[in-house]
Amino acid sequence: MEGLKEIAHAKEFDGVVVKTSTETELTKICRMRGCVESQDPLAKEADDLMIRRFLRARDLNVEKASALFLKYLKWRRMFVPNESISASEVPNEIAQNKMFLQGFDKKGRPITLVFGARHSNRKLYCEQVPLHPVFLCLLCSDKILLLDAGCHLGQEKFVVIGDLKGWGYSNSDIRGYLGALSILQDYYPERLGKLFIVHAPYIFMTVWKIVYPFIDNNTKKKIVFVENNRLKSTLLEEIDESQLPETYGGQLPLVPIHDS
Repeated sequence: MEGLKEIAHAKEFDGVVVKTSTETELTKICRMRGCVESQDPLAKEADDLMIRRFLRARDLNVEKASALFLKYLKWRRMFVPNESISASEVPNEIAQNKMFLQGFDKKGRPITLVFGARHSNRKLYCEQVPLHPVFLCLLCSDKILLLDAGCHLGQEKFVVIGDLKGWGYSNSDIRGYLGALSILQDYYPERLGKLFIVHAPYIFMTVWKIVYPFIDNNTKKKIVFVENNRLKSTLLEEIDESQLPETYGGQLPLVPIHDS
């Protein structure tokens, strides 16, 4: 069947080996590249991995993927012209010490841990807030590139554990959640491998009902609410104990994301 047959395809882009693609994907990568490069010269800097992520985010629809990609390029010029954000640009967010980046799951995807109860919305909405998820994505992308140079060639995604223990309405930030969601879905598509939501309190579901309709179908499939009595066993299904954070009974100490 067209689109299912895997073919050997290895091509170098900045030292990263493009993972095997289907024949249909390879054809559409070429079509999309021609489309976006004719409309925005910045598109020439994108490798085939990036083009393929946008295609997959739109179910290989070249027109829709091209529109999303051109939207990304416009956003990038405004917010991340150098494809780099330092911790000094998001000091208030960093000071909350709510994000950690450590370990890999069994598929070789970097793991990020986020403590929702450490988030404060009192100083919102400053210019740093929309940059923080970008900072996270760039750090994870850098770690993925290092991984690509090792034994897990072609890995493109990361895993997030969202810990809501102690979360309350004082931590609720619907505008921030929707902003981060938009950045992840529209500008870093197909980067999220899985999101585990743990220790979710009942009151969180009120906010969840507001946010849920804005989550695209591809992302919804990657979200797992973990039961408290099956927390460690569920995480161990995809993360070795040596790579599981100590707070969940694993062996890995937490490392603040700005120190990773």
